[in-house]
Amino acid sequence: MRGERSGRKSDSLAKAAQAGLAAPVAESPPTWQALGDLIKLVGRSNAPHLRLRLIGAIAMTLAGKALGVLAPLVLGAAVNHLASDQPTEVAIGLGFAGFAVGWAIVRLLSAIAPNASDVVFAPVRSAAQRTAATETFAHALNLSLDFHQTKRSGSLSRTMDRGARSVDFLLRILAFNLVPTGVELVLAAGVLAGAYDWRFGAVAVVVVAVYAASTFALSNWRLEHRREMNAADTEAAGVSVDALLNYETVKSFGAEARAARTYDAALGDYTRASLKANSSLALLNVMQAVIMNVGLGVMAVMAGFEAAAGRMGPGDVTAAVLILISLYAPLNILGFAYREIRQSFIDMEEMLKVTRQTPQVADAPDAIALAKPDEGCASELRFEAVGFRHDARASGLEDVSFVAAPGTTTALVGPSGSGKSTIVKLALRLLDPQEGRVLIDGRDVRAVTQESLRAAVALVPQDVALFNDTIRANIGFARPDADEAAIWAAADAAELDDFIRGLPEGMDTRVGERGLKLSGGERQRVGIARALLADPCILILDEATSALDSRTEAAIQKTLRKARSGRTTLVVAHRLSTIADAEQILVLKAGRVIERGAHHELVARQGGEYAALWRKQTRGARTGQMAD
Repeated sequence: MRGERSGRKSDSLAKAAQAGLAAPVAESPPTWQALGDLIKLVGRSNAPHLRLRLIGAIAMTLAGKALGVLAPLVLGAAVNHLASDQPTEVAIGLGFAGFAVGWAIVRLLSAIAPNASDVVFAPVRSAAQRTAATETFAHALNLSLDFHQTKRSGSLSRTMDRGARSVDFLLRILAFNLVPTGVELVLAAGVLAGAYDWRFGAVAVVVVAVYAASTFALSNWRLEHRREMNAADTEAAGVSVDALLNYETVKSFGAEARAARTYDAALGDYTRASLKANSSLALLNVMQAVIMNVGLGVMAVMAGFEAAAGRMGPGDVTAAVLILISLYAPLNILGFAYREIRQSFIDMEEMLKVTRQTPQVADAPDAIALAKPDEGCASELRFEAVGFRHDARASGLEDVSFVAAPGTTTALVGPSGSGKSTIVKLALRLLDPQEGRVLIDGRDVRAVTQESLRAAVALVPQDVALFNDTIRANIGFARPDADEAAIWAAADAAELDDFIRGLPEGMDTRVGERGLKLSGGERQRVGIARALLADPCILILDEATSALDSRTEAAIQKTLRKARSGRTTLVVAHRLSTIADAEQILVLKAGRVIERGAHHELVARQGGEYAALWRKQTRGARTGQMAD
């Protein structure tokens, strides 16, 4: 069955670790700690009438178990009555019928009780599962950039899904199966010992103990296959989602067959583990059947001898055997339940590991909302001796200082890897500086809430990512309360309105996965419209027109100049012609600001980095025009 997937252990665990999420570890979390986490989760679930539902569900479950033990006694009394000497056949029939009807009613009630209990408790399970999934999802979104740059989306999604489902399973199986079965064993042993002989109760306890111990031992052995299965399952999910998300790259390199082979190899791990697990499952079932039938045989023989000695009636023999059989019914799934409980604890722990990760960028306990400027919409952006070094790089930003005055445009230029994108991330507080400070209107960005900061700063990235939703939803994402007129105004400002009106479904056109139904230029214009709708105090343009043709770029540059009016703008550019009107240009190299000034000042600087780059670009442009 599909739940028995596996793979080669060392390879699978290594691959899962590379996926950015820890693979299931060999040791499960301490049981009491895991139970504590589960109880706390139920308490946070805000399920309706939580206490009443919990008490009612447990009461009905225990009542069902008690009635299940009582039912064989009623049937035994019916058989004894049938076998006893009665004055008339009518009396015998009526007595037997009365006991038989009573037995049927008791059995019916014992069957109804757990189902009614499940209905009563179902909202609690659902609320707990929903809370677990929502908390993990929200926390994962709040984790810092380093987490999201190393994670694999498919692996994280599978971890959250398995963890949330494990909460529902644990609540159902622990509260309403294993624990009530233990209570039923105590009741059955007590009834057998009290109604007949202590040896009958001892046999029931011994048989169940041997059954449980053997099942746990074999299930522990089989659990290793499930751990390996999770690693292979996570790897397969990561491989498939990566290939589907990056299908253009796969197709561009003709790697469809290679991607399919990689996925097939991951599924091959599942197949190998499944074969092992199925064989071990057959062994477990045979072992359980042997113990069950030996126990029933011993109980029947003992009851037969007692009946022969006149100490038990034929109905008592039937009742004793039926009580033991009723105990076996929930024990039939003991191996499955034990294995799944262990695995569910592991799945829940893997999910909780995500929620226990501390984001590197988090709101301070005393963080306040960033206030908008008293006049206009522009804010001052200041970097003071900022330093930051990525773990994967030998160098980073060093002693970067500049002031972007309100309402002005500051441009960042320099070769790839010079630190331009890092400055953008620091301004958005996607990263925190390791040295120095980043301030907006004189306030350290670490002292304000991230929500208010992101409301004041809008980014148009080089590669705009869109949701698989409508154009309206993607533009309106910046301001969910925006009306239709505001969305169309933003689209018009981004030179997008004619394009949208020409579409059969207009604003309701779906853009596809990551917006791939649109061209690169169209995606960027949607990104610009989204940023303009946010009405930010600081606008960051990270190569915002790089994917546009010359005519559209010229039009949008004109639009962006209007949008920049009254706002503080930070522009990352490679084409220097697009930032010639910037009040301040910073030239970066190897994480340092090596030149700064206005365009005319930098171009006039002999031997300067900016001047050399300007001459190279303008010479290339003139050569291209002559060739045309």
